[in-house]
Amino acid sequence: MTETTAPVAVAGDRSRTVRQLVRYTLIGGSGVTLDLVVFLLLHNTAGMDEQFANALSTTLAITNNFVLNARFTFERRDRIVVRFLRFYAVGLTGVVLTNLLFLALTDGLGVDANLVKAGSLPLVLALQFVLNRKWSFG
Repeated sequence: MTETTAPVAVAGDRSRTVRQLVRYTLIGGSGVTLDLVVFLLLHNTAGMDEQFANALSTTLAITNNFVLNARFTFERRDRIVVRFLRFYAVGLTGVVLTNLLFLALTDGLGVDANLVKAGSLPLVLALQFVLNRKWSFG
């Protein structure tokens, strides 16, 4: 890369990253909606334990998000099984992080599980975008 093309390449990389982040966030929104609706149904309606309900709702959302991100965000269809396993592993970091927050805030301090679940989502989204961009789809 020459000195004259370096700024153009950097601007192109930034633009691509911003587009990916916007798509990832929109797809993440669909996953969040799916995750929350399923969690609320399982926990509030069916009376399922919040930890188990969280694991099920998050697994469904991870699968939804993988399919959409592979197609629209990162546009990668090669090594699909490896990428899914990596994506799922990254998704599990969100399950673990959220469950730790449940233990600390819901079980420890009595904060409503629904608030903890909703409050964990932006933190989990940011962490997972970085990990998925670099590792799952890198």
